[in-house]
Amino acid sequence: MTGRLPAPRRRAARRHGRKTTGLLAAGAVFLAATAALAGENRLVRVYNWSNYIDREILADFEADTGIEVVYETYDSTDVLERNLLAGGARHDVVVLNGTMLASHAGLFRALDRKRLTNVRNMDPAIVRRVRAWDPQNDRGMPYMWGTTGIAFNPAMIAERDPNAPVRSWRMLFDPEVVARFANCGVYLLDEPNEVIPAVLNFIGEDPASRDIAVIARAEPVLMAIRPHVRRFHNLVQDLANGRICLAMGWSGDMLQARNRARASGNTVEYVIPDEGALMWFDLMTIPADAPHPDHAHRFIDYMMEPKVIAKASNHVFYANANIAANPHLDRRLTADPAIYPPPSVRENLYALRPYPPEVQRFLLQLWERVKSAR
Repeated sequence: MTGRLPAPRRRAARRHGRKTTGLLAAGAVFLAATAALAGENRLVRVYNWSNYIDREILADFEADTGIEVVYETYDSTDVLERNLLAGGARHDVVVLNGTMLASHAGLFRALDRKRLTNVRNMDPAIVRRVRAWDPQNDRGMPYMWGTTGIAFNPAMIAERDPNAPVRSWRMLFDPEVVARFANCGVYLLDEPNEVIPAVLNFIGEDPASRDIAVIARAEPVLMAIRPHVRRFHNLVQDLANGRICLAMGWSGDMLQARNRARASGNTVEYVIPDEGALMWFDLMTIPADAPHPDHAHRFIDYMMEPKVIAKASNHVFYANANIAANPHLDRRLTADPAIYPPPSVRENLYALRPYPPEVQRFLLQLWERVKSAR
Protein backbone atom coordinates (compact mmCIF):
# COMPACT_ATOMS: atom_id res chain seq x y z
CA MET A 1 0.00 0.00 0.00
CA THR A 2 1.34 3.35 -1.01
CA GLY A 3 -1.48 5.34 0.72
CA ARG A 4 -2.37 6.86 -2.62
CA LEU A 5 -6.11 7.26 -3.37
CA PRO A 6 -7.60 5.99 -6.61
CA ALA A 7 -7.95 8.69 -9.24
CA PRO A 8 -11.73 9.27 -8.88
CA ARG A 9 -11.40 9.66 -5.14
CA ARG A 10 -8.38 11.96 -5.56
CA ARG A 11 -10.41 14.18 -7.85
CA ALA A 12 -13.32 14.21 -5.39
CA ALA A 13 -10.95 15.11 -2.55
CA ARG A 14 -9.48 17.96 -4.61
CA ARG A 15 -12.96 19.24 -5.38
CA HIS A 16 -13.87 19.02 -1.69
CA GLY A 17 -10.66 20.82 -0.76
CA ARG A 18 -11.41 23.66 -3.18
CA LYS A 19 -14.91 23.91 -1.80
CA THR A 20 -13.61 24.00 1.78
CA THR A 21 -10.98 26.57 0.86
CA GLY A 22 -13.64 28.64 -0.89
CA LEU A 23 -15.88 28.54 2.16
CA LEU A 24 -13.01 29.54 4.42
CA ALA A 25 -12.09 32.40 2.11
CA ALA A 26 -15.70 33.58 1.92
CA GLY A 27 -15.93 33.37 5.69
CA ALA A 28 -12.77 35.41 6.08
CA VAL A 29 -14.13 38.06 3.74
CA PHE A 30 -17.41 38.15 5.66
CA LEU A 31 -15.63 38.45 9.01
CA ALA A 32 -13.35 41.18 7.66
CA ALA A 33 -16.34 43.09 6.28
CA THR A 34 -18.19 42.68 9.57
CA ALA A 35 -15.17 43.90 11.51
CA ALA A 36 -14.78 46.87 9.18
CA LEU A 37 -18.46 47.72 9.57
CA ALA A 38 -18.20 47.43 13.34
CA GLY A 39 -15.14 49.70 13.27
CA GLU A 40 -16.95 52.22 11.08
CA ASN A 41 -19.89 52.15 13.50
CA ARG A 42 -17.55 53.07 16.35
CA LEU A 43 -16.59 56.34 14.70
CA VAL A 44 -17.61 59.94 15.16
CA ARG A 45 -16.46 62.40 12.53
CA VAL A 46 -15.99 65.94 13.82
CA TYR A 47 -15.50 69.08 11.69
CA ASN A 48 -14.22 72.16 13.49
CA TRP A 49 -12.19 75.33 13.09
CA SER A 50 -8.44 74.76 13.09
CA ASN A 51 -6.60 75.23 16.41
CA TYR A 52 -9.88 75.11 18.30
CA ILE A 53 -9.59 72.21 20.75
CA ASP A 54 -7.10 70.54 23.05
CA ARG A 55 -6.30 67.32 21.17
CA GLU A 56 -5.92 65.47 24.47
CA ILE A 57 -9.70 65.77 24.84
CA LEU A 58 -10.18 63.66 21.73
CA ALA A 59 -7.87 60.96 23.06
CA ASP A 60 -9.67 61.03 26.42
CA PHE A 61 -13.04 60.65 24.67
CA GLU A 62 -11.78 57.65 22.73
CA ALA A 63 -10.41 56.04 25.90
CA ASP A 64 -13.61 56.69 27.85
CA THR A 65 -16.09 55.60 25.21
CA GLY A 66 -14.29 53.28 22.79
CA ILE A 67 -15.48 55.55 19.96
CA GLU A 68 -12.78 56.66 17.54
CA VAL A 69 -12.73 60.37 16.63
CA VAL A 70 -11.95 61.34 13.05
CA TYR A 71 -11.18 65.03 13.44
CA GLU A 72 -10.99 67.40 10.47
CA THR A 73 -10.64 71.18 10.35
CA TYR A 74 -11.46 74.17 8.17
CA ASP A 75 -10.08 77.70 8.18
CA SER A 76 -12.84 79.88 6.71
CA THR A 77 -16.63 80.05 6.62
CA ASP A 78 -16.50 79.85 2.81
CA VAL A 79 -14.80 76.44 2.98
CA LEU A 80 -17.27 75.26 5.60
CA GLU A 81 -20.28 76.40 3.58
CA ARG A 82 -19.06 74.72 0.40
CA ASN A 83 -18.55 71.44 2.22
CA LEU A 84 -21.92 71.63 3.94
CA LEU A 85 -23.79 72.33 0.73
CA ALA A 86 -21.92 69.53 -1.07
CA GLY A 87 -23.59 67.03 1.27
CA GLY A 88 -22.48 63.44 1.28
CA ALA A 89 -23.07 62.59 4.97
CA ARG A 90 -19.40 62.97 5.80
CA HIS A 91 -19.50 64.47 9.30
CA ASP A 92 -21.38 63.71 12.49
CA VAL A 93 -20.58 66.87 14.47
CA VAL A 94 -19.97 70.25 12.86
CA VAL A 95 -18.91 73.31 14.84
CA LEU A 96 -20.07 76.53 13.20
CA ASN A 97 -21.13 80.06 14.02
CA GLY A 98 -24.70 81.06 14.76
CA THR A 99 -25.13 82.93 11.49
CA MET A 100 -24.20 79.86 9.47
CA LEU A 101 -26.66 77.75 11.46
CA ALA A 102 -29.48 80.23 10.91
CA SER A 103 -28.70 80.42 7.18
CA HIS A 104 -28.77 76.65 6.72
CA ALA A 105 -30.97 75.39 9.58
CA GLY A 106 -32.53 72.74 7.34
CA LEU A 107 -29.18 70.97 7.01
CA PHE A 108 -29.13 70.08 10.71
CA ARG A 109 -31.22 67.78 12.86
CA ALA A 110 -32.91 68.74 16.11
CA LEU A 111 -30.82 67.66 19.08
CA ASP A 112 -32.25 65.01 21.37
CA ARG A 113 -32.08 66.75 24.76
CA LYS A 114 -32.67 63.44 26.55
CA ARG A 115 -29.23 62.36 25.38
CA LEU A 116 -27.61 65.62 26.46
CA THR A 117 -27.58 65.41 30.24
CA ASN A 118 -25.04 68.23 30.53
CA VAL A 119 -27.40 70.76 29.00
CA ARG A 120 -28.25 71.70 32.59
CA ASN A 121 -24.80 73.31 32.83
CA MET A 122 -25.52 75.93 30.18
CA ASP A 123 -25.52 79.64 31.06
CA PRO A 124 -29.16 80.81 30.63
CA ALA A 125 -28.02 84.28 29.50
CA ILE A 126 -25.91 82.77 26.71
CA VAL A 127 -28.69 80.38 25.73
CA ARG A 128 -31.09 83.32 25.37
CA ARG A 129 -28.67 85.18 23.13
CA VAL A 130 -28.20 82.12 20.92
CA ARG A 131 -31.94 82.21 20.13
CA ALA A 132 -31.14 85.01 17.66
CA TRP A 133 -29.90 82.22 15.36
CA ASP A 134 -31.47 79.09 16.87
CA PRO A 135 -34.95 80.22 18.00
CA GLN A 136 -35.86 76.96 19.76
CA ASN A 137 -32.34 76.24 21.05
CA ASP A 138 -32.70 72.83 19.44
CA ARG A 139 -30.20 72.78 16.56
CA GLY A 140 -26.98 73.91 18.21
CA MET A 141 -25.24 73.46 21.55
CA PRO A 142 -22.96 76.38 22.50
CA TYR A 143 -19.26 75.51 22.30
CA MET A 144 -17.30 78.77 22.62
CA TRP A 145 -18.12 82.44 22.36
CA GLY A 146 -16.11 85.59 21.96
CA THR A 147 -15.80 88.99 20.37
CA THR A 148 -14.25 90.45 17.24
CA GLY A 149 -11.97 93.35 18.08
CA ILE A 150 -8.51 94.85 17.68
CA ALA A 151 -5.09 93.39 18.47
CA PHE A 152 -1.82 95.27 18.26
CA ASN A 153 1.84 95.33 19.19
CA PRO A 154 2.02 98.21 21.71
CA ALA A 155 5.70 98.99 21.18
CA MET A 156 5.39 99.18 17.41
CA ILE A 157 2.24 101.29 17.67
CA ALA A 158 3.71 103.68 20.25
CA GLU A 159 6.81 104.14 18.11
CA ARG A 160 4.63 105.50 15.32
CA ASP A 161 1.96 107.25 17.38
CA PRO A 162 2.34 107.54 21.18
CA ASN A 163 -1.24 108.84 21.40
CA ALA A 164 -2.84 106.22 19.20
CA PRO A 165 -6.54 105.64 20.03
CA VAL A 166 -5.96 101.95 20.77
CA ARG A 167 -9.40 101.42 22.33
CA SER A 168 -11.27 102.68 19.27
CA TRP A 169 -12.14 101.33 15.83
CA ARG A 170 -10.41 104.49 14.57
CA MET A 171 -7.23 102.39 14.69
CA LEU A 172 -8.48 100.51 11.64
CA PHE A 173 -11.27 102.55 10.06
CA ASP A 174 -9.97 106.13 10.28
CA PRO A 175 -7.65 106.54 7.26
CA GLU A 176 -5.56 109.23 8.94
CA VAL A 177 -4.90 106.94 11.89
CA VAL A 178 -4.36 103.59 10.17
CA ALA A 179 -2.00 105.21 7.63
CA ARG A 180 0.52 105.71 10.44
CA PHE A 181 0.82 101.94 10.85
CA ALA A 182 0.81 100.79 7.25
CA ASN A 183 4.59 100.36 7.23
CA CYS A 184 4.52 97.92 10.15
CA GLY A 185 1.66 95.83 8.76
CA VAL A 186 -2.12 95.94 9.07
CA TYR A 187 -4.44 92.96 8.58
CA LEU A 188 -8.23 92.84 8.28
CA LEU A 189 -10.27 89.67 8.56
CA ASP A 190 -11.39 88.22 5.25
CA GLU A 191 -14.91 88.03 6.65
CA PRO A 192 -17.21 90.62 5.07
CA ASN A 193 -20.11 89.61 7.33
CA GLU A 194 -18.07 90.82 10.28
CA VAL A 195 -15.95 93.64 8.87
CA ILE A 196 -18.77 95.56 7.17
CA PRO A 197 -21.06 95.56 10.26
CA ALA A 198 -18.08 96.77 12.33
CA VAL A 199 -17.63 99.68 9.92
CA LEU A 200 -21.34 100.50 10.10
CA ASN A 201 -21.16 100.47 13.87
CA PHE A 202 -18.12 102.76 13.75
CA ILE A 203 -19.88 105.38 11.59
CA GLY A 204 -23.00 105.33 13.76
CA GLU A 205 -25.21 103.06 11.67
CA ASP A 206 -26.98 99.92 12.83
CA PRO A 207 -24.43 97.10 12.41
CA ALA A 208 -27.27 94.62 11.92
CA SER A 209 -28.93 96.66 9.18
CA ARG A 210 -30.20 94.77 6.14
CA ASP A 211 -30.87 97.92 4.18
CA ILE A 212 -28.64 97.92 1.11
CA ALA A 213 -28.48 101.71 1.15
CA VAL A 214 -27.13 101.61 4.70
CA ILE A 215 -24.67 98.80 3.99
CA ALA A 216 -23.37 100.76 1.00
CA ARG A 217 -22.15 103.46 3.39
CA ALA A 218 -19.39 101.14 4.52
CA GLU A 219 -17.77 101.08 1.08
CA PRO A 220 -16.19 104.56 1.04
CA VAL A 221 -14.80 103.95 4.53
CA LEU A 222 -13.20 100.71 3.44
CA MET A 223 -11.93 102.18 0.20
CA ALA A 224 -10.26 105.01 2.14
CA ILE A 225 -8.31 102.57 4.33
CA ARG A 226 -7.67 99.97 1.61
CA PRO A 227 -4.20 101.32 0.63
CA HIS A 228 -3.03 100.79 4.19
CA VAL A 229 -4.21 97.17 4.56
CA ARG A 230 -1.46 94.70 3.78
CA ARG A 231 -3.59 91.57 3.81
CA PHE A 232 -7.07 90.21 4.46
CA HIS A 233 -6.36 87.26 6.70
CA ASN A 234 -6.30 85.97 10.26
CA LEU A 235 -2.69 84.86 10.71
CA VAL A 236 -2.10 84.64 14.43
CA GLN A 237 1.59 83.91 14.03
CA ASP A 238 2.30 87.06 12.01
CA LEU A 239 1.08 89.17 14.89
CA ALA A 240 2.82 87.04 17.51
CA ASN A 241 6.24 87.20 15.88
CA GLY A 242 6.11 90.92 15.09
CA ARG A 243 5.68 90.70 11.32
CA ILE A 244 2.66 92.99 11.63
CA CYS A 245 1.61 95.49 14.27
CA LEU A 246 -2.18 95.82 13.96
CA ALA A 247 -5.02 93.43 13.15
CA MET A 248 -8.72 92.85 13.39
CA GLY A 249 -9.40 89.41 14.80
CA TRP A 250 -11.35 87.00 16.95
CA SER A 251 -10.69 87.29 20.66
CA GLY A 252 -9.38 83.78 21.24
CA ASP A 253 -7.05 83.86 18.25
CA MET A 254 -5.69 87.24 19.24
CA LEU A 255 -5.14 86.05 22.80
CA GLN A 256 -3.32 83.00 21.47
CA ALA A 257 -1.13 85.46 19.57
CA ARG A 258 -0.56 87.32 22.84
CA ASN A 259 0.64 84.14 24.53
CA ARG A 260 2.86 83.11 21.63
CA ALA A 261 4.34 86.61 21.46
CA ARG A 262 5.62 86.32 25.02
CA ALA A 263 7.64 83.27 24.07
CA SER A 264 9.44 85.25 21.36
CA GLY A 265 9.95 88.40 23.41
CA ASN A 266 7.10 90.35 21.79
CA THR A 267 3.95 91.83 23.26
CA VAL A 268 0.42 91.70 21.87
CA GLU A 269 -2.69 93.30 23.37
CA TYR A 270 -6.33 92.68 22.47
CA VAL A 271 -9.15 95.16 23.11
CA ILE A 272 -12.89 95.30 22.63
CA PRO A 273 -13.36 98.77 21.11
CA ASP A 274 -15.31 101.28 23.16
CA GLU A 275 -17.79 101.81 20.32
CA GLY A 276 -18.90 98.19 20.69
CA ALA A 277 -18.12 94.97 18.87
CA LEU A 278 -19.60 91.74 17.59
CA MET A 279 -20.39 89.04 20.13
CA TRP A 280 -20.42 85.71 18.31
CA PHE A 281 -21.14 82.12 19.24
CA ASP A 282 -19.87 78.84 17.84
CA LEU A 283 -22.27 75.94 18.17
CA MET A 284 -21.95 72.16 17.98
CA THR A 285 -24.46 70.74 15.51
CA ILE A 286 -25.40 67.39 13.98
CA PRO A 287 -26.03 67.36 10.21
CA ALA A 288 -29.39 65.92 9.19
CA ASP A 289 -27.65 63.11 7.28
CA ALA A 290 -24.96 62.38 9.88
CA PRO A 291 -24.00 58.69 9.63
CA HIS A 292 -23.47 58.27 13.40
CA PRO A 293 -25.98 60.51 15.22
CA ASP A 294 -25.87 58.46 18.44
CA HIS A 295 -22.11 58.92 18.74
CA ALA A 296 -22.54 62.58 17.78
CA HIS A 297 -24.85 63.15 20.73
CA ARG A 298 -22.42 61.36 22.99
CA PHE A 299 -19.53 63.53 21.78
CA ILE A 300 -21.48 66.77 22.28
CA ASP A 301 -22.57 65.74 25.76
CA TYR A 302 -18.98 64.80 26.61
CA MET A 303 -17.77 68.23 25.49
CA MET A 304 -20.28 69.84 27.84
CA GLU A 305 -18.87 68.07 30.91
CA PRO A 306 -17.53 70.93 33.07
CA LYS A 307 -13.93 69.71 33.31
CA VAL A 308 -13.80 68.84 29.62
CA ILE A 309 -15.04 72.17 28.25
CA ALA A 310 -12.87 73.98 30.81
CA LYS A 311 -9.85 72.12 29.46
CA ALA A 312 -10.81 73.25 25.96
CA SER A 313 -11.16 76.88 27.07
CA ASN A 314 -7.86 76.80 28.93
CA HIS A 315 -6.18 75.60 25.76
CA VAL A 316 -7.74 77.87 23.14
CA PHE A 317 -8.33 80.97 25.34
CA TYR A 318 -12.01 81.35 24.44
CA ALA A 319 -14.93 81.70 26.82
CA ASN A 320 -17.44 78.86 26.98
CA ALA A 321 -21.14 78.86 27.85
CA ASN A 322 -20.92 76.32 30.67
CA ILE A 323 -21.47 77.79 34.14
CA ALA A 324 -20.42 74.59 35.91
CA ALA A 325 -17.03 74.81 34.18
CA ASN A 326 -16.08 78.10 35.86
CA PRO A 327 -14.32 76.56 38.89
CA HIS A 328 -12.10 74.57 36.53
CA LEU A 329 -11.06 77.51 34.33
CA ASP A 330 -7.60 79.02 34.43
CA ARG A 331 -7.79 82.15 36.55
CA ARG A 332 -6.07 84.06 33.74
CA LEU A 333 -9.17 83.52 31.61
CA THR A 334 -11.88 84.45 34.07
CA ALA A 335 -9.97 87.52 35.25
CA ASP A 336 -9.30 88.76 31.72
CA PRO A 337 -11.98 91.25 30.54
CA ALA A 338 -10.96 90.55 26.95
CA ILE A 339 -12.19 86.96 27.38
CA TYR A 340 -14.96 87.34 29.94
CA PRO A 341 -15.97 91.01 29.55
CA PRO A 342 -17.84 92.65 32.45
CA PRO A 343 -21.60 93.30 32.14
CA SER A 344 -21.05 96.96 31.21
CA VAL A 345 -19.04 95.87 28.15
CA ARG A 346 -21.37 93.02 27.24
CA GLU A 347 -24.26 95.47 27.04
CA ASN A 348 -22.41 97.24 24.23
CA LEU A 349 -21.89 94.10 22.17
CA TYR A 350 -24.12 93.39 19.20
CA ALA A 351 -25.27 90.24 17.43
CA LEU A 352 -25.87 89.60 13.72
CA ARG A 353 -28.48 87.56 11.91
CA PRO A 354 -28.20 86.15 8.38
CA TYR A 355 -28.77 88.50 5.48
CA PRO A 356 -31.47 87.81 2.89
CA PRO A 357 -29.91 86.38 -0.30
CA GLU A 358 -30.08 89.63 -2.28
CA VAL A 359 -28.45 91.57 0.56
CA GLN A 360 -25.76 88.94 0.98
CA ARG A 361 -24.96 89.14 -2.74
CA PHE A 362 -24.65 92.92 -2.52
CA LEU A 363 -22.40 92.64 0.54
CA LEU A 364 -20.09 90.12 -1.17
CA GLN A 365 -19.87 92.25 -4.31
CA LEU A 366 -18.96 95.26 -2.19
CA TRP A 367 -16.31 93.22 -0.44
CA GLU A 368 -14.75 92.02 -3.68
CA ARG A 369 -14.51 95.60 -4.92
CA VAL A 370 -12.71 96.59 -1.75
CA LYS A 371 -10.29 93.68 -1.81
CA SER A 372 -9.40 94.17 -5.47
CA ALA A 373 -8.84 97.93 -5.07
CA ARG A 374 -5.37 99.34 -4.49
